[in-house]
Amino acid sequence: MRLFLFFTCISLVLLSCQKNQNFEKFTVNKDLPHYDTIQLLTKYPELKLYNSEIVESRTRTACIVQKAFYYEGLLKRSFLFEDYKCKAQYQKDTLNILLNNYNGYFGNGVLVKVFDNRFYIKDIDPKTLKGELKFIKSKISEQKFVLNTNIFKKNDSIYGFVDYKCSIDSLVYKNFRGYFRTKIQ
Repeated sequence: MRLFLFFTCISLVLLSCQKNQNFEKFTVNKDLPHYDTIQLLTKYPELKLYNSEIVESRTRTACIVQKAFYYEGLLKRSFLFEDYKCKAQYQKDTLNILLNNYNGYFGNGVLVKVFDNRFYIKDIDPKTLKGELKFIKSKISEQKFVLNTNIFKKNDSIYGFVDYKCSIDSLVYKNFRGYFRTKIQ
């Protein structure tokens, strides 16, 4: 009986860990590099979000729109962010894709961790010091993630689409959606 309870507890802990991190399978779409929005990214220069920033790509790496809204009493207020950039790093067996608009003072984006044909998204905390990367808890209501491949190597190009909706707390909601492309570092 004790052995049964022990394995039941271990199973519940493992399931709750996976549920908290919202692991999901991502979709592979090999045609993604040919989509119009991805093709348009190559026609525009990369954004420079602050004066001393060193721009790593000649062309745009992301076309993402984030609509965030919050309630102030009975009024609903919203923000619109369209200044996102993409970076990808491959470390051991995990691809880390950073979709952020850090401007030297604060950033507002997500980190997508991809491994074993699964992904999870972490929200970046905008209240950080220069050079810091902190995360905030969020409650995911909907997420979809598409990549052009599930085989990753350094120096390869990666193309993707993200559609992510969450609530940061009971008053702030976030809708993050768009395409990205970059070279894996």
